[in-house]
Amino acid sequence: MGDIWAFLMQTLTVSGAAALVLLLKGMFTGRLSPRWQCAAWLILLPPLVLPTGRFGRHVLVNWPIVVETLRSMATGRFDQLTAVYAPVPLPPLAPPRDWADWLFFLYFIVALALLGRDVTAYVRLRRALRRGTAASAEVQGRIDAVAARYGLGTCPAVTAPGLPTAFVCGVFRPLLVLPEGAEVDDKVLLHELLHLKYRDAGWGLLIAFFRCVHWCNPLLWVCANRAGNDIESLCDQRVLERLEGEERRTYGRILLSMADGGGGGRPGTSSMANGPRNIRRRIEAIARFKRYPAGMGVAAVCVALMIAAPVAFGTVTDDFWDLTDTQSTDWQVAAAMSAARTAACTTPAGAVDAYGKAVIVGSPMYRAMCAPLSEQDALAEALRTQRMNRLWERWDSTLPTLAAPNRGYVVYNLTGRPERGYEGLLVIQLAHAPKGAPEPPENTAYCYLGVQTIRVERQGGRWVVLPQEDFRTVLAKGWDRLPSLNCTELPCQLYEAKSGDFTLRLRWQTTCTVDSYTWDNARLTALVAQRYDTTPLPGAEFTYECGQQLWAIYTGSEEGRGNYRTIGAELTRLRTDDGGSAPLEGAFEMSGVTDAYGGGTDGSSWGTTSLVGDWGSEIYLSGGGGLSVKDDFSLPEGFRASFFLNGRQAAELTLLPVKGGGAFE
Repeated sequence: MGDIWAFLMQTLTVSGAAALVLLLKGMFTGRLSPRWQCAAWLILLPPLVLPTGRFGRHVLVNWPIVVETLRSMATGRFDQLTAVYAPVPLPPLAPPRDWADWLFFLYFIVALALLGRDVTAYVRLRRALRRGTAASAEVQGRIDAVAARYGLGTCPAVTAPGLPTAFVCGVFRPLLVLPEGAEVDDKVLLHELLHLKYRDAGWGLLIAFFRCVHWCNPLLWVCANRAGNDIESLCDQRVLERLEGEERRTYGRILLSMADGGGGGRPGTSSMANGPRNIRRRIEAIARFKRYPAGMGVAAVCVALMIAAPVAFGTVTDDFWDLTDTQSTDWQVAAAMSAARTAACTTPAGAVDAYGKAVIVGSPMYRAMCAPLSEQDALAEALRTQRMNRLWERWDSTLPTLAAPNRGYVVYNLTGRPERGYEGLLVIQLAHAPKGAPEPPENTAYCYLGVQTIRVERQGGRWVVLPQEDFRTVLAKGWDRLPSLNCTELPCQLYEAKSGDFTLRLRWQTTCTVDSYTWDNARLTALVAQRYDTTPLPGAEFTYECGQQLWAIYTGSEEGRGNYRTIGAELTRLRTDDGGSAPLEGAFEMSGVTDAYGGGTDGSSWGTTSLVGDWGSEIYLSGGGGLSVKDDFSLPEGFRASFFLNGRQAAELTLLPVKGGGAFE
């Protein structure tokens, strides 16, 4: 926690979990043993020790939206995103600049002072006890006898004047502290030795520490007091389980005699006397000893497990607060922008999906999901203007005209790795010709496309999309049906190798999409039963498809054409560990095989064709492709080919990328 907003997010998250634990404990008051009542506090431990909002997750309530909305309303800025790096306050690295910084500075100083007070009190107590009087051999013998009787461990004992009762001090080198000049009952010794066995002083230290961290949260103080009392009640339960008959009643009277005493001990200690109010609750628990309804423990465990998972691991929701009012208030804009900023795009595909759909529907809110923080202020103003003008004004994405409905978007030639980002060509079909451009020829498969080079990279735990240019217009063929892998109007990567009078040339092209088509229930009986859902999917994965076409380019003389009757090739993707020297697996003689081709999903293909008549200079040999889901898009290093002429292998070739030969320069 490095600022007041991070603390607010952390303490609200813990408060939500604490309220849930208190509700759970309230449901089973008087029905669960102290062991289960104490175990319920473990549900609160993950929100206390883990930074909230990690991996885009939140606990129970989407507190990041609440905090970001408050922050935007208070500061008037949208170019910030609250991040909790630690569950405890971190010292400010810069002098306070505004009221929020001063408020955090004040909080930090008070938390540090409270923590220092507790540490100082503990150190002074340890020093005083170190100078104290060691217990006599007789007293130490009694302690050892009680420990041996109940199978417990022991520790050194000291005596000190003015103590109301015994207590254990310390976790790693504990001491049993006894009142000087007073005889301590064996049952009190048993109580403290049980504290020693289960290291309850350590739990007390943890409770005291988080009470200092959340000193301004009254709900956490209530939980701290309740948790401390539950630890003592559990110790009472363990004592009673080892006593019988009259000894139990005597133990209750001893506890009752402490009801008029002072409060609890210092941090790092465990004391049988923890204040009149708490002692009364413990006596009530003792009265119910072994009377808890059968089966309630199982029911409580089931309920606890149901709520423990979302509290421990958090949940992810895609919260989009749509604004439909003709006049958007400041808080509505702040809430909408907060929902967009905190709906973190956790995958590159999620960021591209948010950006593509933002372009299609003209939504600044969707764009805010995948935009750098530096652009958030401008997007907030665009959202406010858009809503005030009743949606007539769209966010300016530079798309030349409206996008075609129900067609979505496709990313061509996406390459890169998670650590260095990705680049590709975003392609969106246009609804009609841009202004000033002629309409596509009638009864043809041509249509206009908006294309834009984009970069996807990780910034501060979010994947963002950075347009590298304004949208350009391309007239392409084939997009009226499906995004075409063999769209010659869009870039591809070329690979080439030369052998004699021929050059083998491979065209490599890829597409990435996110499946956003849903069934329309009103059209289940119609031929067209799907519609394109424009709601972003921040955690989406790409459906990746690759396609290739292998051509042979004749570069020889006209007189040499008569020397060739058939031509063919077998192609596989070059692997890094091949070394370029191993024989091509599966190579075969193609004598007697003509006019056939095939391919595999791994990028391999083969094909052969007859060279008869007046054959042209460009000869199609084979094609292949594949469909998969992936997040590592690396450009093939090359391809290895067995090249055949007249049915016999003429050469083994390595096709390498052509510099400047496509979209991957």
